[in-house]
Amino acid sequence: MDSGRQSHSSCSIRTLLGLTTLLVVLLAILPYYPTSAMSALSSDHHSSCKGLYDKSIFYRLNRICHDCFSLYRSPELHTLCRSECFTTPFFKACLKVLLMGDQDPDSSEMIDKIGR
Repeated sequence: MDSGRQSHSSCSIRTLLGLTTLLVVLLAILPYYPTSAMSALSSDHHSSCKGLYDKSIFYRLNRICHDCFSLYRSPELHTLCRSECFTTPFFKACLKVLLMGDQDPDSSEMIDKIGR
């Protein structure tokens, strides 16, 4: 029974290390990301979202980026997470780091609704 617990624990640690590594790599390429994606927007609705404006959907997606920012304290990460209407690898990495990867289909549907 101890070996089962130990195996589960090492799997969880490996998963977290993998997700952390992914985010570190994404942050490492940050300086090479196009500057247009790094422009900070203070409005509620991100200008790259061209579809239906639904405040509750935008809030939920933006909250993922905000929680990721709170974890890493990187303003650039928050901006890149929101850029291109939440469709960049930064958004997906934030979902995974926040252990919300299982909600990816839901977020994809929300992104499709507010538009790309």
